[in-house]
Amino acid sequence: MAAINNSYLLGLYGGSYDASTSAALNALTKKKAQPTAPWSTAAQATAPKPDALVRAALGGRAFINEDAAKLDVAGASADYKKLFALYQGLETLNALANRASTKGLTSTDLALTQKRFASGLAEISTYLGKADFDALRMVQGTSSMTSKTTAAVPRDSANSITGPIHEGSLDTPVAAFEGETKFNITIRVPVGISGSQTTAVPIDLSEMGSDPRTMDNVLSYINGKLEDAGFQTRIGRDQIKSTPQTVQVNGKPVTLPAGPDRWALAIRGTSTETVGFTVSEKSDAVYVIQSAGVPATTTTTTVNGVTTTKTTAPSTLTNQILKFQSDGGTAAEPTGGNVGETQWVDGRLSQEKLPEGVSAIRASAVGPDGSLWVVGDVTTGGGNQPIKGVQDVALMKYDSAGRLVATRTLGAASTASGYAIAIDQNGDVAVAGSVTGALGTSTTDAGKTGEVANVADSFVTVFNKDGEELWTQRRGARAEDEATSVTFGTDGLVYVGGRAKSALTGSASIGGWDGYVQAFKAGEPYPTAGIMAKAVGQTQFGTGADDSVDAITIDGSNLYTAGVEDGRAVVRRFTLDVAGVPTLASTRDLGPISGDIAGLAVSNGKVILTGTSRDSGLSAGTANNAHSGGKDVFVASLSTDLTASGTDRLTWYGGEGDDTAADVKVHDGKVWITGIANRDPGALATGPTQAYLTRLDPTTGAVEYTRTWSGDGDQAKPMTLAVASGGASVLDRLGLPQGEIDQSDSKRLIDATSLRVGDRFYISPANGGRAQAVTIEAKDTLATLARKISVASGGKLKATVASEGGAVTGKDGETTTTTGGLQRLSITAKDGKTGAIITSGETGRDALLGLGLSAGYVGMASADTSVKTFGLGLPSNLTLNSAAAITEAGEKIQGALKAIRDAYRGLLPEDKTASASGPVPAYLTNQLANYQAALARLTG
Repeated sequence: MAAINNSYLLGLYGGSYDASTSAALNALTKKKAQPTAPWSTAAQATAPKPDALVRAALGGRAFINEDAAKLDVAGASADYKKLFALYQGLETLNALANRASTKGLTSTDLALTQKRFASGLAEISTYLGKADFDALRMVQGTSSMTSKTTAAVPRDSANSITGPIHEGSLDTPVAAFEGETKFNITIRVPVGISGSQTTAVPIDLSEMGSDPRTMDNVLSYINGKLEDAGFQTRIGRDQIKSTPQTVQVNGKPVTLPAGPDRWALAIRGTSTETVGFTVSEKSDAVYVIQSAGVPATTTTTTVNGVTTTKTTAPSTLTNQILKFQSDGGTAAEPTGGNVGETQWVDGRLSQEKLPEGVSAIRASAVGPDGSLWVVGDVTTGGGNQPIKGVQDVALMKYDSAGRLVATRTLGAASTASGYAIAIDQNGDVAVAGSVTGALGTSTTDAGKTGEVANVADSFVTVFNKDGEELWTQRRGARAEDEATSVTFGTDGLVYVGGRAKSALTGSASIGGWDGYVQAFKAGEPYPTAGIMAKAVGQTQFGTGADDSVDAITIDGSNLYTAGVEDGRAVVRRFTLDVAGVPTLASTRDLGPISGDIAGLAVSNGKVILTGTSRDSGLSAGTANNAHSGGKDVFVASLSTDLTASGTDRLTWYGGEGDDTAADVKVHDGKVWITGIANRDPGALATGPTQAYLTRLDPTTGAVEYTRTWSGDGDQAKPMTLAVASGGASVLDRLGLPQGEIDQSDSKRLIDATSLRVGDRFYISPANGGRAQAVTIEAKDTLATLARKISVASGGKLKATVASEGGAVTGKDGETTTTTGGLQRLSITAKDGKTGAIITSGETGRDALLGLGLSAGYVGMASADTSVKTFGLGLPSNLTLNSAAAITEAGEKIQGALKAIRDAYRGLLPEDKTASASGPVPAYLTNQLANYQAALARLTG
């Protein structure tokens, strides 16, 4: 056969012959398999530098641009352009994260960087949801066989465990059982169709005679009483095993041996018997919530230009609920703290720790049933109730024994802070504060857009006595505003006081920060979102300088506000018309204040104003006693019409140092105050502090009750207080609550988690196709959500509700678990293979964050060998709002970049030469076919 003329052959296709072309032809099957990746050394030499990426992002340029991804292999798969565009977007995100950690960055520059980072993250998320890859599957989250919610819903349970009441051997008498110990166990059982009958079983340990009051002896006596009464409920004991603890000593871990075991009471009821506890001898109780302990101690060293920070002592900071028994009443005086308490002080009944993740507590109140409600800011929802943003507001309900029985979160997508709480006579609870970013289907109020789109709005949320949300109202000015106080009026009206930097809708701005009062009333119910509130009236007031409303209260048809206006303490009285609309009636200027307002109430025909100030000239009538020096607490007693009167009184309380009034409550005409006592004004912020709790008479200034105490690490910082009438009794030392034990909690997702109505996520077929939305409705539970997931996935996903703990066989014969009292949702591929893709909802409405579910592919990644799945592991709620958040963002982005590099390598089998295993790329197959056709024509 004659030799082939390569020049002639190439001429058939418009080519020319030279040595290099001949070499290319001869090496055709060895042609470059993949386009040059943007992370290669060659590409990095010409790639935009990080500062250029930052400038482009801050200038508003898109993060994802497929046209900018240049491929140097003709006919290469379009998947490469998508991967390279994603990589460039992530590199830009990483550059922004690095910029946010730069020292000396102005607040304006940081805010813009944070904003563009959020926009870029959302853009990447949207792109991933729409990108149609040919030879692989790329998801924002994870790729797994099973996806399980971290959010959990409590199961109903007839069992309840107290805190520890005994430490050591079961053979020794229990101190909590000593002395006069009398109470009733109440058992309520259903009678007829809707009735019930309650029986009180009296318990008096003196009936045990000379028998030692050990744990088992006392429980045998109590259970005998219950059995004789014909009930199935029993009281048992629960062992709390002690374990060795590791602490840091001079920067080195030291393991301490396990201490003695502890024992708690276990109330074991039945589904038909509701258990409660009552006593006849009671006294008032005062709850003080404080921060105690010290932050971590660190040392920083620099060697050869490398700076190293080492923790020499771990943080001991913790938030605690302290319960005190007031003087008076008939309850026996407490003689010591409960098991495990620290820094005990005379008169204290208990010390309980608040959950981890609570960053601040600003308000608390006691409900009609004796429950303690606490409003706090949380940076994490713990292991069972993840939050959606950086910080959320949590409403926590505690029984009289200090046990957390319910937690409700606002569900803010970005940041929220809680400032105030009020409870009405029906047990409804109102919480007020500020929120930034989206809140369910609401993003901003009053037309906030552009530069002010992410400033704070005021909000108020009302819950019923069971912690179910009734309504939420978000209102505000164009600029920043916040609700700092809240109270209930008549006929379901709720009044909110706060401050705003610009005009509220329908009002006029006066200048600087203005004070405001708004009135709301529940409106008509909506089919899916519950009851919505409507505005009844509002007023905006102040001076041309900065003003505030720090406290409000209602007395009949009068509403009072107190705040600092242009550096002066001012009390205002508004009259309320029949519709509840406030109109300014009178004002009392008490003079310059060098401090702040702490509380406002009306009692015994007097307006009681409290706060702190230095000796600034503040005046409110006759002084019961003189200013002591430093910053003192003041209590002013004023006439209800706010006119100066000969009966007005001003009481100063404090030592020569600085005193604070963290919170104040007026109860039975007397003023309870808690704060830090007599602190050296020149002391370091981390210096020792002494807490105090005081009750005084606002008319005479007489101090009637005082307790002072220290905290762990000599740090005790009270934050709030609340007073419970008759809330102290012998039950406190037994760890038992007054009243019935709540055996159930709401199963609605909008109550048990941080989800809000309208939050959603999407499910799309594993091999491409239209995404179906799964939207949260007011009545949704884990069970209804499971059905929605099955429908939205076209039956490809199986969602089941599983409990945690021991084994129980369900209706379908499958085994679930039952201890721990929690239920979670678990999602798998129904056929065990194919599955579907779960993607996040829109920014601010992403239900996956509230559920603690990862976006991504659920199924067997290797079930379809022609399509490999790669998960970026990129959470949609990454931020640059703190050093820790920046570090986390950087780590997650690096993980996502690696996933893209893995996906690039995963495309290699499709682009290998014909001699390699796997399919031959289309562009190479076409070229070879053309050459073979030419050869056939040449050779005949």
